[in-house]
Amino acid sequence: MNRAGRTQHGRGIVTARRAQPYTKVGAVRGVVALMLLPVALSAVLPLAVAGGGTRRWFGGRDDSRRAEAQAAKDAAAAAFYELDTAQRDLRISIETITAVDSSPGARRAVEDFAALGRRIDEVSHGYITAVDAHDLDRDDLEASVAVRARAELDRAKDELVRVKGELDRFTQGLGPLLDKAETQLARLAPAVERARQALLAASNALDSVRQSGMRADDLAARLAALAPDLTKLNQGAGQHGVQETIQRADRVVRDAEAVRTEAERLPERAAEIDRRLVSLRTRAQALTTRSGKVDPVLSELRRRFTAACWQDLQPVPEQAANAVRQAEEKLREAGKAREEQRWADATSLLSTVRALLNSTDEAVSAAGDRLQRLNAVSKDPQQEIQRTRFAIRDAQRLAMAGRNTPDPRHARPLDDGVARLERAIAGLEGRHPDYWHFLTETEAVRRTTARVVAEIREERGSGS
Repeated sequence: MNRAGRTQHGRGIVTARRAQPYTKVGAVRGVVALMLLPVALSAVLPLAVAGGGTRRWFGGRDDSRRAEAQAAKDAAAAAFYELDTAQRDLRISIETITAVDSSPGARRAVEDFAALGRRIDEVSHGYITAVDAHDLDRDDLEASVAVRARAELDRAKDELVRVKGELDRFTQGLGPLLDKAETQLARLAPAVERARQALLAASNALDSVRQSGMRADDLAARLAALAPDLTKLNQGAGQHGVQETIQRADRVVRDAEAVRTEAERLPERAAEIDRRLVSLRTRAQALTTRSGKVDPVLSELRRRFTAACWQDLQPVPEQAANAVRQAEEKLREAGKAREEQRWADATSLLSTVRALLNSTDEAVSAAGDRLQRLNAVSKDPQQEIQRTRFAIRDAQRLAMAGRNTPDPRHARPLDDGVARLERAIAGLEGRHPDYWHFLTETEAVRRTTARVVAEIREERGSGS
């Protein structure tokens, strides 16, 4: 290529680099190849001369200057190639970081890389200008021109080496960001594959339970709702971003595994609902029988004790009958939901039935327990009195342990408990004592005493 053609080629490359600040200097590798061509030709040209060529050679000092200039040109070309390679590698690192990381540090790295790219464009332009300015293959190359060409090429090489050093230091500083990005990218493919496998396992589990005669419509709907996420996973991180794709894959795994687990448990869940239906029906029947015995208990309470001892139990028979009727109605609804395979509805209804029967059981049991406790305290109230006094004395000894005077926070409620117990004992005097009031008072005193004991032990345990 002649001087004019090579100059035009070099200027076109520089123009392209200015138009695209991030374009790698590798775009001018063709120029490097053209510049290295004379070196290859130098090995064969003497043969051409020996064979009758007409080229005129200059010997001595001129050849030495030409060789030095050519060596400077080769060194500059090598520096240019090294800078080009380093910039290519760094661009891959920057693209890796930007694909994953949108943090301020990553954005600064992109901006710094762009600024570095502009400096690379400047020194590359200087190098290409120096190469195009001198035709070292000219027969009439003067020694002074060769010296000037060597100096300009040496300067261009030094600038290329200097910027290469900046590039290397910048690359080293990217280490933490690049490690983080590569870690995220390493997670990407396994995360997407786990999501696909989880969806496949959920689909297989759903097919299995359907083959056993269960519809599992709710599980099928939940699995179908994951289809858009699978589509986005298949479209890839290039379209939706690495971070978002990993998060979507993790979410798909979690939701698909939940569907699979519930599908695999569905036969067991159906069997459990069947067992609960039978158990709760039996319990409702037993409660119907037990609630019929509440009226005789209330009759005895009314005959032997004051109204205050049984008045709150008067609604129990009617409340128990209503609760059992409601429970039986809910059981019928739960049975229908089971037949229609509405598993969530069946489970919810059975929970309602259980709550109704529990409250009814407590109310029915309360009447019998009340009669038993009133019988015991009416025969011998001293047992209840001694039990409460012992609790108070034990708490008082604990409050005085290691002290000359008790802490008022502890002493006051204990003293109040003593006075409250004495009033409850006094209430037993007379022709028709309120034994239920006596029992509730002694229970309240013991609860207060237990709370004081717990506070003392907690304070001493913490060292306060």
